[in-house]
Amino acid sequence: MILLWLAIAVLLLPAGWLLLLPLRRARRVHADQQAFEDNDSLGAENVRVYRRRLASLERGHARGELDDTALAEGRVELERSLLEDAEALRRSPLKAAGSGRVLVPVLLVAMVAGSLYWYQREGASGDLALAQAIAATPIHDAASFNARIARLRAEAEAQPDNAKVWMALFPLYRDAGRLDEAMQSLEALIALEGRVPALVAQLAQLKFFAAQRTLTDEVQGLVDEVLAADPRQPTVLGLLGIEAFEQARYPEAIHYWRKAIAGFENPDAAKALREGIAAARQRMASAGEVDASVALDSPATAAAQDSQAGTARLTLKVSLDPALEAQLAAMPVSADEATLFIVARDAEGKLPPLAVVRTTADTLPLTVTLSDDDAMAPMARLSMAERVTLVARISASGQPAAQSGDLEGKLENVIVTRSTEADADVSHEAADAPLMLRIDHRVAR
Repeated sequence: MILLWLAIAVLLLPAGWLLLLPLRRARRVHADQQAFEDNDSLGAENVRVYRRRLASLERGHARGELDDTALAEGRVELERSLLEDAEALRRSPLKAAGSGRVLVPVLLVAMVAGSLYWYQREGASGDLALAQAIAATPIHDAASFNARIARLRAEAEAQPDNAKVWMALFPLYRDAGRLDEAMQSLEALIALEGRVPALVAQLAQLKFFAAQRTLTDEVQGLVDEVLAADPRQPTVLGLLGIEAFEQARYPEAIHYWRKAIAGFENPDAAKALREGIAAARQRMASAGEVDASVALDSPATAAAQDSQAGTARLTLKVSLDPALEAQLAAMPVSADEATLFIVARDAEGKLPPLAVVRTTADTLPLTVTLSDDDAMAPMARLSMAERVTLVARISASGQPAAQSGDLEGKLENVIVTRSTEADADVSHEAADAPLMLRIDHRVAR
């Protein structure tokens, strides 16, 4: 920081010199102006002109060319003209050469103070302090690692509104296994930067590991939020692959990890995922299972499976409990602006949402049919589940994750119906008899 202030001082010196320059020249300029005024002969020249014109008038009067009246009028006109010229030449006395001298240092101080204030608001002194803190704490052992964390924590307290500080701090907490502090730092970063999918994915990953690799409701909500914004977000796909691997769902783990590799720019992360895929295939081979990852990735294979198993679909009639109409009206947005989410999840809660329909609350009551066409990602489709949980939620914020004040309704353990060619003779109404899903409670958490 000392070098920074020295550089600012070096830049301010020429500006100060330019402000002081008029003060240094003031005495000489005053002397020159005084000499000019003292030697000004324009007034005397005007008097000489007046006298010549008056003499001309008198000669004309002597020759009889002008009478007494004309002579008097001419004389008055010449005198008036002389007075006007004299008034125009009148000058105020020059002020002393030192007058106004105090204004220059005042302007100089104002310039320095204004420059420093502007830099404090708009400059990058915080980033410079962060760079110096990182450079001053090189990591070569556990002690130096903790020293850097302490130094960056001090920077975070000194400049809590600098997102770059939190961006540098939360990975250190994460790598040190201090997950609670890592999550707090990441949440501070998200509060500054907004709910960027990559940052929310990092938060979901931290909470997933903090929950002993369990997809809690909170983690699942964050996963849903990320996939709604970016279905190919690699961090979340890697997380889902880990969870599937832990539960011995190796084909799913392979599929998630292969999708994640395509989005990772870090070669080390991609290498780790490839090793995970190899381990999953080895376990499948040991159990005598066939590697189904190709089938999962192949649209043609998926279509063939859907043809044999039937097209998965669920028809719902979604309505709002009359008791909640007042609460809907009390929301901060109108019904045509409040978002209505209709979501199907697998009953075990192990996959991302299988089908999602998004509309507005003013469409209630409505009938909707969920199918594979409503999937958020190809690795999570309605046809992959036998039983699902159906959720309808009205959100004032428009966020996929449930928030306090949202209105919600659920149907659990619903069997996924499938229609095949053998159902061709069955009437459409009988095949798609709607399930009744009523929004009947307010989210309290």
